[in-house]
Amino acid sequence: MDSNGTQKPGFLTRVRHLLIGEPKKIDDPSLYQKISLVALLAWVGLGADGLSSSSYGPEIAYKALGSHTYLAVFLGLATALCVFIISYSYSRIIEKFPHGGGGYIVATQFLGKRVGAISGSALILGYVLTITVSLVSCVDAIFSYLPMQLHEFKVPAACLLIILMIVLNLRGVKESIVVLAPIFMVFIITHIVMLCYGVFAHSDQIQPLAREIHGGIQGDLSTIGWVGIMFVFLRAFSLGGGTYTGLEAVSNGMQIMREPKVQTGKKTMLYMAVSLAFTAGMLFLCYSIMGVHPMEGRTLNSVLADGLFANWPLGREIAFITILSEGALLLVGAQTGFVGGPQVMANMAIDSWLPHRFSSLSERLTMQNGIVIMGLASVLLVFYTHGSISALVVMYSINVFITFTLSNLGMARLFFRSRNSDPLWRRHLSVSLLGLVVCLTILLVIIVVKFSEGSLLTLMITLGLVGFCSLIRSHYRKVTKSMVKLDEIFKDLPTPGPYNNQPLRHEDLTAIQLVGGYSGFGIHTLLSITTKFPNTFKNIYFVSVGVVDSGSFKGADAAAALEQSVKESLEKYVNLARRLGYPADYRMEVATDVVESAVALCESIIKEYPQSVVFTGQITFRLEKFYHKLLHNETAFAIQRRLHWDGITSVILPIRQA
Repeated sequence: MDSNGTQKPGFLTRVRHLLIGEPKKIDDPSLYQKISLVALLAWVGLGADGLSSSSYGPEIAYKALGSHTYLAVFLGLATALCVFIISYSYSRIIEKFPHGGGGYIVATQFLGKRVGAISGSALILGYVLTITVSLVSCVDAIFSYLPMQLHEFKVPAACLLIILMIVLNLRGVKESIVVLAPIFMVFIITHIVMLCYGVFAHSDQIQPLAREIHGGIQGDLSTIGWVGIMFVFLRAFSLGGGTYTGLEAVSNGMQIMREPKVQTGKKTMLYMAVSLAFTAGMLFLCYSIMGVHPMEGRTLNSVLADGLFANWPLGREIAFITILSEGALLLVGAQTGFVGGPQVMANMAIDSWLPHRFSSLSERLTMQNGIVIMGLASVLLVFYTHGSISALVVMYSINVFITFTLSNLGMARLFFRSRNSDPLWRRHLSVSLLGLVVCLTILLVIIVVKFSEGSLLTLMITLGLVGFCSLIRSHYRKVTKSMVKLDEIFKDLPTPGPYNNQPLRHEDLTAIQLVGGYSGFGIHTLLSITTKFPNTFKNIYFVSVGVVDSGSFKGADAAAALEQSVKESLEKYVNLARRLGYPADYRMEVATDVVESAVALCESIIKEYPQSVVFTGQITFRLEKFYHKLLHNETAFAIQRRLHWDGITSVILPIRQA
């Protein structure tokens, strides 16, 4: 206890707060302003993934050209155009869905719930691979300047970085972005210098490059023809699909945008599109001008930087800082996976495709369950692929382009439906259809070309996750049907006795009942108390914690609406108890942690009503399966353990399920 009589937190709690910060207060009126992001910070936190993909996407595409490197300039133009097409499509998604959800919400609403589950599953895996690819590429970039004998430590180094990012993100999105923002700005500055110098200081190479392109086309026309040239170009363009990964992040992460959300989101998307199109396009041009060739143990960008800065004073050091900033930006890019992945998991959990606990927020208002799962899955992928960036990018691109394709298809369907009300429907529809064709083409080419090198395994993993989600949803639907039956039986319950408007007496035996929303579940528990303990309790005190999860955490207005909803439910319970003849009252709180808040509320009531027993309801199954504890929270048991430890009697009343 401190001097004010407040109990000090335990040692483990203090360590946790040291690592991830103190709990945030839901009732802080400036909370949403503090944790939301302006466009510039959102560009850092969400746009870094897209921009960092320029570290590996163009390199893979350039290498795929083989001896046909004269096509690199056209690859740069096509890449920049594709970036703007996809960005335009996702800007429309931001307009239609300002509270986030991105490709998952679009597919669910316009293509059906099952298609939405496919899009969501691909998104989750895509974000796991965002983390994995970014951090493995980060390690590759840094180790480019280290001796070859140290390269055996790449995998452990990548895993260590993943663990570091898990801890950083548990502190909160804005906190982690603020820490990483300087890295982002160093990348921007160094790469603008490198790319602009590479083009403008070597402008005398433009004319020879043009002759090389002309000669390359003429030579290939005489050997493989236009069809062969187009095949080489399309293959390289598709294998470089990792360049576009990250463009969907803004539409998924709209929850963290500063108001007005739509304008902030669209501005962030514009920043992302321009920066990525410029960087990727200029990289292809610099590769061609400088005649860059792959070197063992080196990234293509490190070779480019060394070549460009070779004659500068401290050129070696400047090249190292440039590539180090690239590796560091990949660290920032992994941030997007920790922001977007848990958000998609939360959206799917709210729709019962994943365990409901994945929609919960921590005391720091982060989706800690999702963050930890994403990080651990990323570690497993690093070990499985032995840190192979080529294998990871194939898996990454397939999942991202599944989502891109379904998103463009869904938006095309929306714009066609709204042709009578939207004057710009033709423009929006044409861009969505163009995006659909481009994304579907890239997806099919990657699947076919890399079928035996990761495509088949990727598709099997994605479909396996979809099947897993379907099983979870099927279970929840069965439980929901049983709960609906309880509602039908109890919600219009007749009450025989007169209304009791007497105040509660502090010396009387009091039943404290923990409830959620007003439902048959809570009514069943109340009737169990009154029938199993007849003439025992004289007072009924209802306690409820309004849980702020990712579904309700959308701003101050949403939190106020949640509080009002909880209050209305409690008033219904009090009214029912008084109609049953019991003096009744309620107490409530809005928080992220049900157990802590419920225990604190119960203890505060017991100080006033010392003769009290706490009751909670809990779903029980005839045959307990191993997955029941995963899919259904153990809140009642956790609260009971805490109360018993404090010497407070708590009883759990079962509600049976088949």
